[in-house]
Amino acid sequence: MEQEASKPPLPDAFLAFLEANGLDPSIYTSFDSTPRYVRLKPNCEAYLEEFEAEMNCKLQRVDWLPGFYSLHSNTQIANSKAYLEGKIYGIDASSGAAVMALNVSTGDHVLDLCAAPGAKLCMVLDLLGDSGSVTGVDVARHRLAACRTMLQKYNLGDRCRLFVADGATFSLIPAGFCSDNKSCETVLAEKAEVFKEWTSKRTWKERKRARKSGNLQLVSGSQPPDLIYYGRHSGVVGLTKDDLYKNAYDRIIMSHGYDKVLVDAECTHDGSVKHIQKFEHWGWKTLERRVLDADRTDNLFALQASDSFASFYP
Repeated sequence: MEQEASKPPLPDAFLAFLEANGLDPSIYTSFDSTPRYVRLKPNCEAYLEEFEAEMNCKLQRVDWLPGFYSLHSNTQIANSKAYLEGKIYGIDASSGAAVMALNVSTGDHVLDLCAAPGAKLCMVLDLLGDSGSVTGVDVARHRLAACRTMLQKYNLGDRCRLFVADGATFSLIPAGFCSDNKSCETVLAEKAEVFKEWTSKRTWKERKRARKSGNLQLVSGSQPPDLIYYGRHSGVVGLTKDDLYKNAYDRIIMSHGYDKVLVDAECTHDGSVKHIQKFEHWGWKTLERRVLDADRTDNLFALQASDSFASFYP
């Protein structure tokens, strides 16, 4: 009876999986010992002591993950001055590890599929600095809008484009190559409508299109990509729509793909302690349906592989 009482509140199917892989189930039930993580914005080290004093906690540097710090799991950062002023990010260590695995180099053109809500995308932009570009794609319009808000909060959107699109069919090449390959007709067509600097104010045409789409938040693979944000140096300003979108279906320039593509796992499938613990509130049946369903996991793997291949070879 005593042994039964100490059994972690996890579904039998998940316990069997942990046992088969030599993992201790107690790591998913020790809430208090599971730290949360923050990432410090580059060149903001001077604010560490101020943040620690405000939050009344000590940040522990994560040696294997540059710029990351761990703190007590109960620490709330959303109302802290450092967070509100865009000096720290709330991001899980597993997400940071996915970005570090890309080995981002100066000048890289990076494609982030399933980019929302944007913490990993911001990390890539911080690593690139004033070079390269990042294209973020997500099938959910409302989630990508949150990503746009994050870019503006951290002042990182200068070299970024955001498209509402299905990552499985997205095939636009980096914008820098679009501008390099303008046709003579485009150059001479001075009256053609070109992209000006992005503004949050929508044109009459955009408002009309939004009304037509109604409350549709998810796009299908048959719908063309919808550009909802672009920075001043993202390669979009000065292009016509034909310039930007013509390469979506021209597969003749194999060398103009992306240098790196991030197709990170769906958050609830990364196995991190924090994400698994959330199912105690969502319901363990939800875990069995969303994570332990072998067919769904196989489909997710196939989708990620398809997205990565298609993105490298537009």
